[in-house]
Amino acid sequence: MSASTLPETIEPERRTRGRLGVPAIVVLIIAASAPLTVIAGGATTAYSVTGSIAVPVGYLVLAAVLAVFSLGYAAMSRFITNAGAFYAYAAQGLGRPVGVGVALIALVAYNCMQIGIWGMFGFQVSVLVGEKLGLDVPWWVGVVVFILVVGLLGVNRVDLSAKVLGVIVVLEFVVVTVFDVVAFANPAGGFTAAPISPASLLLPGIGAVLVFGIAAFMGFESAAIYGEEAKDPKRTVARATFAAVIIIGVFYAISSWALALAVGTDKISSGGITPEEAGPPLFFAFVAERLGPIMVDFMSLLFITSLFAALVSFHNAVARYGFALGREGVLPAWFAKVRERSGSPWAGSIAQSIVALAVIAVFAVAVAGAGSELGPLFPVVTLFNWLTNTGALGLVLLMAVVSLAVIGYFRRDPRDVGVGSRLVSPVLSFLALATVLVLIVLNFNVLLGQTDSDLTTFLLPALIVLAGVVGIVWGLVLRRRRPEVYRRIGHGAEGASAEHLG
Repeated sequence: MSASTLPETIEPERRTRGRLGVPAIVVLIIAASAPLTVIAGGATTAYSVTGSIAVPVGYLVLAAVLAVFSLGYAAMSRFITNAGAFYAYAAQGLGRPVGVGVALIALVAYNCMQIGIWGMFGFQVSVLVGEKLGLDVPWWVGVVVFILVVGLLGVNRVDLSAKVLGVIVVLEFVVVTVFDVVAFANPAGGFTAAPISPASLLLPGIGAVLVFGIAAFMGFESAAIYGEEAKDPKRTVARATFAAVIIIGVFYAISSWALALAVGTDKISSGGITPEEAGPPLFFAFVAERLGPIMVDFMSLLFITSLFAALVSFHNAVARYGFALGREGVLPAWFAKVRERSGSPWAGSIAQSIVALAVIAVFAVAVAGAGSELGPLFPVVTLFNWLTNTGALGLVLLMAVVSLAVIGYFRRDPRDVGVGSRLVSPVLSFLALATVLVLIVLNFNVLLGQTDSDLTTFLLPALIVLAGVVGIVWGLVLRRRRPEVYRRIGHGAEGASAEHLG
């Protein structure tokens, strides 16, 4: 490929535009983790499956690990502003082929998270419509409608998405806080600080607790994805990342502590939670008893909007990775197209919507073909469980790799960055994240709700590994056959002026 045929997206007018401040990016990050979904769905499932009361302190441990990771991540963000985030960091810290491998893992992981959540969303919408209107609506109908809504937000100004999500996130915090206050005032079996005590880390099952807990933080790393749309990228990304980690960690610890009190710590640790109670029913049963059916209805609706907020956030992440890869020629240049008025990467947004529709269609056909053997829970047991856990595995792997990339990046030129941020924190975060990654792999059948491993236990993690291998190979092919493109890998709009091959 000659210089004259390189994609036009390096031109300033084709770049996304800076609109976002720290609060807006924090909202986009927290929306991805979906506070109400985490407490009503994630924490309740963790208590049900692990039988450990250490879930709250587990959130604090994970927040500390990610805060350490963020020191190096934020330091790197001062010098690299790229919508590809992890892709650009890995390319400049570990080499361009590794960067392409990371990019494909990120595309697969974020797509898995986004499309997997559609399974839970479709199920919840179907149940709500059935209960309130008496209509038997297939789970995929609501999904198809709202894929179009998410896609519409995706091709418009990103600050519009932030405003919509901001309303949802605030409401989530309010209703969960109300739950917390009522739970602390009405503890089952009496008040205890045991769930928040460091001593609970020594209890059996802490590994599984950390495995379930890490999913609550997925999306926190996405601040760098919005770097090119931030008002002050050198400061905004770091501040938004740290703010999100602190808010998420503390809020989830307190709220899951309240949940433990609402359920009863003795009931949790003794394995007294029945299969019928496991998961969200633990949360909503307490709400119904203490706050009444109207609040249950309101929280059920907000549970759906919480999922919607996460869907929008992960959709935006996929679109921006597509933009970054298209701009640099790693993917077809079409992916780098942005709307002139909004500056949003509309091509990547449309591509993600098409992929989501295709996967939903496959699962909808699978339900019909299997005779709905799993009943209405099919999209939750398969689509949601399979893909969100696969996505979480991929994102933890990416963070571990980026920890090494920080070391590699600053090894050549410290750039006046302290040894704590450029070496100590990435080493510690790599060791911690690698440990969590191993725990996820060893407990993957548990995450999928399987009593015994089957083909999916190994096939789903293999998708992440395969994406990385394909990406590295593609990077090596570009180095040999398309050196002009190879020079630009991981260097954003400035990549065309790179002087040396990496």
